[in-house]
Amino acid sequence: MAINDTANQKPALIVTTLGAFVVPLMGSSINIALPSIGKEFDMDALMLSWITTSYLLTAAMFLVPFGRIADIYGRKRIFLYGVLVYTLASLLAVLSTSSSLLIVSRLFQGVGASMTFSNGVAILTSVYSMGEKGRVLGINVAAVYAGLSCGPFLGGLLTHYLGWRSIFLIHIPAGLFILFYTFYKLKGEWAEAQGEHFSYKGSLFYSLVLLMVMVGLFQLPKPLGILFILMGLFGMGLFVKWEMTSKSPVFQLTIFRNNRIFAFSNLAALIHYSATFAVSFLLSLYLQFIKELRPHEAGLVLVSAPIMQAILSPFAGKLSDRIDPRIVASGGMAMTGLGLLFFVFIDEKTALLWIIAFLILLGIGFALFSSPNTNAVMGSIDKKFYGVASGVLSTMRSIGMTFSMGFVMVFFSICIGRTQITPALHPLFLKSVRGTFIFFTFLCALAILASLARGPSKSSSPNEAS
Repeated sequence: MAINDTANQKPALIVTTLGAFVVPLMGSSINIALPSIGKEFDMDALMLSWITTSYLLTAAMFLVPFGRIADIYGRKRIFLYGVLVYTLASLLAVLSTSSSLLIVSRLFQGVGASMTFSNGVAILTSVYSMGEKGRVLGINVAAVYAGLSCGPFLGGLLTHYLGWRSIFLIHIPAGLFILFYTFYKLKGEWAEAQGEHFSYKGSLFYSLVLLMVMVGLFQLPKPLGILFILMGLFGMGLFVKWEMTSKSPVFQLTIFRNNRIFAFSNLAALIHYSATFAVSFLLSLYLQFIKELRPHEAGLVLVSAPIMQAILSPFAGKLSDRIDPRIVASGGMAMTGLGLLFFVFIDEKTALLWIIAFLILLGIGFALFSSPNTNAVMGSIDKKFYGVASGVLSTMRSIGMTFSMGFVMVFFSICIGRTQITPALHPLFLKSVRGTFIFFTFLCALAILASLARGPSKSSSPNEAS
């Protein structure tokens, strides 16, 4: 257990905020660099999407298991291991000589990110009182969006002047700083489930089932993709049955069954990220292929949404300490849906000012949804499950992001096929982009329903039994 939670508050906020900043910085930087990477390694649009998807896939597979491991063996320890793995994977990416090796490095980055993201929010929630959690979680979410804000512009500059490898290179000293600061400044440990058993078989089963569904999604519309998805769904049913009777469950499914706020808040997060994550990927390609902007110019346009997120997230988190998070988050989701609807109508003649305006609207919606939704999730469970709950929420985010990229790959497969995007294919590319945004708008409408269905938060009983 931690020696002094009050003394640990500032160091915990610093290290988790830095971690929350660095990982999204990488993701949004890489999106800008994709055309340059594709040119160097001669990659088609579908292969390019794997640079993003490979990272998301491994992160989604391991978030919950590492959250459970951290609850048992210590959240600070697993957080440190995660930063180390992420930093070494960044070095491997710098040294990559092929698209395959680069994708492998992204797989390892996903493992490291799963160890940090499953514990950052849990550490914060462990050291701050209920009245302060909305504020500090808002700061944490703001750090995520600050990383997203800086990523497009910084990634564009680095790619334009130093090449895409420099994006990975700058993360090595950042990772080393977080590693040493955490080790020397954050004292004590948090392991409320210490002594309990960890189910390795259950974790392996969970990861394989999730992998099967994801791979199936990426194989659509081929029959093999449908087969993998059906096998994955069948395996998911077996996993649920196993977990409900296990003495040491990995996923703690009883939290979902007995806690309506937790269940529907996570469902809202899953659908929200499924509907929004690939926006920056699509617009990065649109701005560079259709609008013929250079990487740093495209980055300046894409920075519009995350800047609004970074500015408004602390306010939204603080607001959710006073107003039911369901109301704030659902309002944010509605604004996001409106922004996605506007993107349905973009074409080669759409003015950049309109693109920026739509992105600003999305940014406001993201901010009003994310930190209040996180506050609702972490405020609805017992301390014993903070690591698992943080892992579950991060898993919903990662699975949603992976689904989002998977949906893009499906539309690309149908409209473009496995080929590089050339001027002759620009009309088909725009068709796939518009089709994807129509689908994302529909998903966002479902997310609003899920957000409202959670019911009012019980502020008088924040640690709802699981």
